[in-house]
Amino acid sequence: MSGFFTLAIGAALKTESFSALKLIAVCASVIGVALVSESDRGDEPHPMSPTAPRAPLFGDFLALLSALFYGCYTVLLKVKIQNENRINMSLFFGFVGLFNLLLLWPMFGLLHWTGVEPFELPRDPRIICMIVGNALIGTFVSDYLWLLSMLMTSPLVVTLGLSLTIPLAIIGDVVGYGRVLGFGYWIGAGLVLAGFFGVNGATLMENSEREKREEEENKEAEMDSSMATLSTVSVGERQPLLQHASKP
Repeated sequence: MSGFFTLAIGAALKTESFSALKLIAVCASVIGVALVSESDRGDEPHPMSPTAPRAPLFGDFLALLSALFYGCYTVLLKVKIQNENRINMSLFFGFVGLFNLLLLWPMFGLLHWTGVEPFELPRDPRIICMIVGNALIGTFVSDYLWLLSMLMTSPLVVTLGLSLTIPLAIIGDVVGYGRVLGFGYWIGAGLVLAGFFGVNGATLMENSEREKREEEENKEAEMDSSMATLSTVSVGERQPLLQHASKP
């Protein structure tokens, strides 16, 4: 759902131009993600499957709220930064880490004290290696590339690109656990890919049209400047003639 929020907020703040092709691409991506998720849930139990949800409606509400916040965050970054030449990536992510350390780290103690989430270090060294690897690749590198690509393209393109992680993650289950994927998965994965390439195509067409308009405006400005220069020269040439003719 973050694609809908990103498109709506981006169109309102003029970072995205709303078009029917973009709306169709977002709908295809959302439907594809739903099909992939349903295919994953309908298969045989996964060895790491969690317990049954206790409050699914509240969880769905929180997911929608998270998608809304993501759309606001992404579009506001584009509005404030505009392009990659105006930001120091190292300084930006350094402050992100500092704020997380100062503002979010104390919440671990609160969750542990209330019994919501026990805070304990993993006992298996392999899990520690997985956490460190995920922090380096899944957090630092991916966030760096995400921000860079968002500034170079648009928030909507990056948002639909992130949807590709869902079918790719299930392919990891195929490789790791030998799962057999159903027909619904392939239909959903195809829709996610179609949505991603569709919004890229719409963005490329808009950029091409914008470049053509800028070229035409530059040509018109050059012609107006040339005409103004010629008129100035012609007036300057006529003045000595008029002065000579006015002499007795």
